[in-house]
Amino acid sequence: MPFNPERFVNPKLLQVKPYQPGKPIAECQRELGLTDFIKMASNENPFGTSPHVTNHLAKEFSQLALYPDSNAYELKMALSKHLHVAVEQLILGNGSEDVLRMIIQTFVWGNQHILISEYAFVAYKILAQGLGVDIKEIPANQYSVDLDAILAATTSETRMIILANPNNPTGTYVNQLDFKRFLDALSSDIFVVCDEAYYEYIIEQDYPQTISMLNDYPNLIITRTFSKAYGLAGLRVGYGIARPSVVELINRNRQPFNINHIGQIAAKLALEDQDFVRKSILQNEQGKQQLSNGLERLGLSYLPSHGNFIAVEIILPGKDVFQELLQHGIIVRPLAPYKLENFFRITIGTSDDNTACLKVLEKVLQKEKVV
Repeated sequence: MPFNPERFVNPKLLQVKPYQPGKPIAECQRELGLTDFIKMASNENPFGTSPHVTNHLAKEFSQLALYPDSNAYELKMALSKHLHVAVEQLILGNGSEDVLRMIIQTFVWGNQHILISEYAFVAYKILAQGLGVDIKEIPANQYSVDLDAILAATTSETRMIILANPNNPTGTYVNQLDFKRFLDALSSDIFVVCDEAYYEYIIEQDYPQTISMLNDYPNLIITRTFSKAYGLAGLRVGYGIARPSVVELINRNRQPFNINHIGQIAAKLALEDQDFVRKSILQNEQGKQQLSNGLERLGLSYLPSHGNFIAVEIILPGKDVFQELLQHGIIVRPLAPYKLENFFRITIGTSDDNTACLKVLEKVLQKEKVV
C-alpha cells in the first residue's frame, strides 16, 4: 500500500488551510517583473520603525552568537512599568499568535471547544485546528461581533471565547458597556481572550480598558503586539496580560528562547519612544479620513474602521480586482477567505500611498466604466 502520511495525523489537522499572508513586495516583483509596489495588505506601520529603535540596534549584533534571555527580563520590566501591571502578569511570545497558541494549548482540551465570531481573524481557526481543538463560528450582526449570540451559543463544553477588539478584517469594535455586560453574564469557567492587536489605534473613549478589569474577571486574558503601531512586524514580538496564576500555567507551554535577542531589545526601545506611536496614530487617523473620502468619491462602499485598515467592497463581475490592482503596483488583501466576497482590506498608508491607491482604483473603475 502506498505510504500516506495523512493516516497518521489528527483528522482536525486535515481541515486546516495554511495561513495566506499579504503578498510580499519581493514576490510580486518576481512574478510580475515590476519594480515599484506599494504594500497595503498586511496592516504594517507605513511609517516604519522608530529611529530610536533603529539607531540603537547595531550595537546588539555582537550578541547574535548567544542565546537570548529566555525570561526577557528587561522587556518585561519595561512593559510592567508602561502598562502598570506586575511582571508576573506578563507572558511573551513570538508574535501574539504564539501567545494565543500557548493559551489554547494550556486551557482547551478533550471535548472542549472555542467560540469565535464570524469574520474573526482567520488565524484563530488555524491555531485551534492545528492543536486538534474544535472551534465554532457564531454569526455576526451587520459585520459586528454579536455578543448575545455568542452567549446563547455557550455550553458546558465551551472553554474559551476569542474576541478581536477591534476586529480584523472588519474594523468593528465592542465598547466598554457591552463588553462588561457580556463578562457579567458569562460563566467564569469560560476564558475570554481579548485580542487587542490594534489597541494603540483606538481613539474611541468608550473602548474597554481591559487591564483595569482583570481584578474583577479572573477568566479574562488580553493579547497585544509590537507588530502594528510600534512598527516591529519583522521581529515578531507579542505579549499577553492576565492574572499571575493564569500566566504561570500558560508559561508552562512557552518554548525556551521564544523571543530573539534583537526582538527583545527593539521592543524595549520602542516603548521608550511613545512620541513615535502617537504620531503614527495621528497620521493613521488623517490617512483613514483621506481614504474614506476618496472611496466615497469613487462611489465605493466600505466598513467604517477603528484600526489601521479599511475593508472596501469592489464589485467588478468577471474581473480579478486583486490582480488588476497588482498590475498597477498596489498590493491589497482579498477577503474571500473570510467569506466576504468582493471585499478587500486596504491598509491605511502614508498620504502618498493613499493617493496612489485611490488613483489606481479610479483607473481600474474607469476602465470598467464604473465611474
